[in-house]
This record gives sequence, C-alpha cells and structure tokens, in this order.
Amino acid sequence: MIKLIKNITNEKALHNAVNRFRERGIVLPTFEQQRNPELIPDKIKAQLKNIGLWDINPLNLFRITWKNEPKGKGGLFGKVNFIELPKELTGVEARIILLLGKWFPTGAHKVGAAYGCLAPRIITGEFDPTYHKAVWPSTGNYCRGGAFDSKLMGTESVAILPEEMSKERFTWLRDVIGSEVIATHGCESNVKEIYDKCWEIKATRPDCIIFNQFDEFGNAAWHYNTTGKAIEEVFNEIKTKDSKLAAYISATGSAGTIAAGDYLRTFAPHVKVVASEALQCPTLLMNGFGGHRIEGIGDKHVPWVHNVKNTDVVTAIDDEDCMRIFRLFNEKEGHNYLKSCGISQDVTENLHLIGISGIGNILSAIKTAKYYEMTGEDLIFSIATDSAEMYQSRLDELNEEKGRYSEIQAVKDFEKCIYGTKADTMKELGYNDRKAIHNLKYFTWIEQQGKEVEDLNQLWYDRNIWSQLFNQVDRWDEMIREFNERTGLVK
Repeated sequence: MIKLIKNITNEKALHNAVNRFRERGIVLPTFEQQRNPELIPDKIKAQLKNIGLWDINPLNLFRITWKNEPKGKGGLFGKVNFIELPKELTGVEARIILLLGKWFPTGAHKVGAAYGCLAPRIITGEFDPTYHKAVWPSTGNYCRGGAFDSKLMGTESVAILPEEMSKERFTWLRDVIGSEVIATHGCESNVKEIYDKCWEIKATRPDCIIFNQFDEFGNAAWHYNTTGKAIEEVFNEIKTKDSKLAAYISATGSAGTIAAGDYLRTFAPHVKVVASEALQCPTLLMNGFGGHRIEGIGDKHVPWVHNVKNTDVVTAIDDEDCMRIFRLFNEKEGHNYLKSCGISQDVTENLHLIGISGIGNILSAIKTAKYYEMTGEDLIFSIATDSAEMYQSRLDELNEEKGRYSEIQAVKDFEKCIYGTKADTMKELGYNDRKAIHNLKYFTWIEQQGKEVEDLNQLWYDRNIWSQLFNQVDRWDEMIREFNERTGLVK
C-alpha cells in the first residue's frame, strides 16, 4: 500500500535537524504561507526587503510563491504573476493565460516542487541535514530548485541532469550553489540514464537520499495546493460573468505541474486537462520515443505521480516550432514585426518571460482552442515554468547555426509556427486510452525501479488515493509549525 508522510520516523535525525536549523536561523514556511504570503510574519517581511530574489539566504524559502513582487531585490508580495496573450498573437478567440515562473527564486517554479519533497522528509526525521545529501535527478530546473532549497536548509546537494542541457544550468549549479553535479548521457529524453545513476548512488553512497521528482508525491501535492489555487485566484480576478475555465495545459514532464488540474476539477468539473509533450518523443500520444529540444519536459516514460485518470487530451508539439518562436519572441526583428501586426509593446516586451517549454504550452493551448472551437468566453490556463533568461546560450547557438535573425524570418515563423498551428498531432482520451497510458508505468516503475504492482493497481482502482496524496499538506503544515517551535526561532 502507498504510504502517506504523516508521522515522525527518526527522532534522532529530527533532533539533528532542529539543532541545525536553530544554529543557522532557518525557519520553514508552511504550504499555507506559500499560497498566501500575507500570513508571513511582519518581522520576516521586513528582513526580506534587503534580500535579493536569488540570494542564498534561508529567508528566501518564504519567496517560494507565485506572488512575489516582480523585482530582483527587496520585493515583497502581491498578486499572482501572470501574462494574458492577446488574440492578435495567438490567432484564436479563446483567452490564453500563463502563470510566470520567472519570479520564483532560481527563476523557475520547480523550487516549489522541490520544497514539497524535501521539507516533509526533514520534519519527519527521514532526512538528517547534518549527515545526508539530497540527490536531485532532473532534466534541468528541478535539480536547480532542489540544490537551492538544500543550500537554504543547511544541507548539501547532488544534481543529476543530462549533459546536453543548457550551459546556464550547469554554470549556476557549480559556481553559485557549489553543488556536486553529475552530467548523464543524452538530452531531455534520456531519463532512464538519470535513473541508472540514481541506482548507482543508492548502492554506493549511503549518505545520499534520492528525491526523484517523477515518483515523489510531494512534487504533485505542492502544485495541487499552490499552483492550482493560484490559477483559481487569477481566474476569479479576470473572469467576466460569461467566462468559463475551459482548459488547463501542462507539459507532462515530471507530472507535478499537471496535478494543478486535479485541483481545478474540484470547482470546474468540466475543465479539459491537457498534457503537452514533444512531437519528437510522443510517449503518451503513441507510445513513441526519441530526442527533442523542449527543455524541462523529460519523457519516454509515464511518471509515477501522474494521475492519468484526470487527463483528457494529449498534444504533441514540434520542437522546431518552439525554437523558431523562441527567436521570434527574443530578437529585436521579431518584436518589430509583431508590433507591426498590432501587438502592443507591453506584450512584446514581456515575451522574454516565457521559456521554451512555455512556448510549447502556448502551442498546445492554441491546438486545444481550435479542436474544441473555443470562444472568447473560454479561458485557457497554462504555465511558463521559466523564462528566456535560462536559454541565452540557445539563442547564440541558433544565430550561429541559422544566421542573423531578420524580419522576413519573423514573418515566416509567426505565420507558420503560431497562426499555422492546427488541431492535429493530438488525441482526446477515452477511459481505455487513459488506462493504456497508466499501464505504461509498469515497464518503468515495476520492472526497472522496483515498485510493487499492487501499488500500481491502487493508483488506478482506489478512488480515494489521489485525494489523500494531494491533501497531505494540511498534516505537513501542522508538523512544520511544531518543528519551528522546537527550533525556538518563531517566538
């Protein structure tokens, strides 16, 4: 049976953690405070005014929220950060809204998913920060978020990611965080190679604990409770009397972010939850395989934490379209052409807030709008996990490979890659389609990763298990408050 994290398991490790946090002045925010930063004590807010968003300071644990002021230093909190794309850009009547991960510490929301994995293990004594190292297997942003959280929580980290990921990720992990970095073979799609390295570490390094985002329910629980509720707030803020929450789009990746769709279904039962993946590796669409360039959405398997029963549609996006739009959104010539098409300067100046996977999500949203013939009353929400800041080296590579960007190329990219998006390479899932995708978990998780087939069946047949897994955070908040009291730092 799948176990919930709800009780102290090692009092000695917990004692060591309490002492470490007391010595270093580390206070853990509750998940409720990350959803609602107005609940953060005024004393902590006053200190944050002198701290940069990316500073290696334990108080930045309180900035793991969608509601940071969009500024690099000294900002506090406001409303959820998002951007709405006009129909002049998307070519569809449906309103497309993206939450922005740029304004999290590390510049990506994965810092929250990692918190959802590490914090519960510390407060239960399963992780001793004075002895253990936290291992973060990832295709990019998750290991960055995990390494950042580890540093702030007074422990060491090991980051594992494919060698073909962007240079910016490796440089920051090594030079800023001081994390041990292991580069595995391959690209975004080579997840098994990461798992193989985890097995090697388990066998040879007893001081290491693996936080695998693909099977850590803390990842999905954080998004269910934090990302899902952030989307609800934005929806209530911008809706009209006729508006409908029509769809939620998420790259599958670790299946953490898509768990926000489970929360959205609690108040919008008819919302379409859409899983986006790369056409070059259409695992969910057609059991496909391959390599691709949409960084941040590792694939060729179905994550353990993906509640496939709650997924309505799968879309597959051509990574070439994403790379061409990435140039369109980030080159001066691209901006000039977009403005000539009637797209405001306010919009074009903010397109850098959308990274490559966010562009893939936009294209999935356009496909969904066209497939379901959506109107201006339909709101489609998605996520820009990170920003173009993470991929400047990719722009340099593209300029070297294809030559300097031009307005003629901008015309081609806009017409073909955005306006030319069709409702193809996608599939509306029936019951048996979903079960077929769920069954694919067997080959990764039972045959390769040592999980039990009874647990796999429980994830499909137990009608209460997903709700229980997603709603663990209420118990975690109780234990966080008890932990902080033991450190004596909240008085």
